[in-house]
Amino acid sequence: MEKAQDKKTGRDRPYHHGNLVDELVAATIAIIEERGAENVSVREAAKRAGVSPGAPFRHFRSKTALMTAVAEQAMNRLTESVEIARAQAEGDDPLAAFEAIGHGYLRWALANPTHFEVISSRTLIDFNSSDILREQNDAIRRSMINLLMQARENGQLPHGLDLDQLVLGARALVYGLARMAIDGHFPEWHVAEPPSEAMHKTLHLFIGQLTKS
Repeated sequence: MEKAQDKKTGRDRPYHHGNLVDELVAATIAIIEERGAENVSVREAAKRAGVSPGAPFRHFRSKTALMTAVAEQAMNRLTESVEIARAQAEGDDPLAAFEAIGHGYLRWALANPTHFEVISSRTLIDFNSSDILREQNDAIRRSMINLLMQARENGQLPHGLDLDQLVLGARALVYGLARMAIDGHFPEWHVAEPPSEAMHKTLHLFIGQLTKS
């Protein structure tokens, strides 16, 4: 069993097999926040986690594998934020639920900028190798499509509207808003409100235009 150093006593403490991955992911996030993603390495994460340099390689054979684990944690948190937002949407209006998914995404991105950075980059992670990333991303997309289909059946959307394109546009909007807010672009676009408020107002405006198509 691998050992880590107890921060309070300075003595070695045994790792439970199940939490080494969590420790390494937490260490990786700390490295990114302090020094940037380019300075992440499996050995550095091991050093931060207080284990031997070879210990992480049982779980992560490369930096990409380690960063993919960070992305999986990000996806779990994104899914949770989206589910909470959708559950809190008022009434049975499918467009309101669709909009709520976007608000959940924006809240997650602002609250987890490091996770957002990692999961957004296909050069840092191997998206296609991860069942968690592919399945949860597809689940969110299917949920969005189903809500739009309901809205179309309710007469809220034109029957000729391409729902796949609409989902892509909605995703691009929330992604772009989150990227601009996190990167600090809003002031140069003369946005008067705080980024969190401006993003949600813009999303609401976008959804409102759908019914006028």
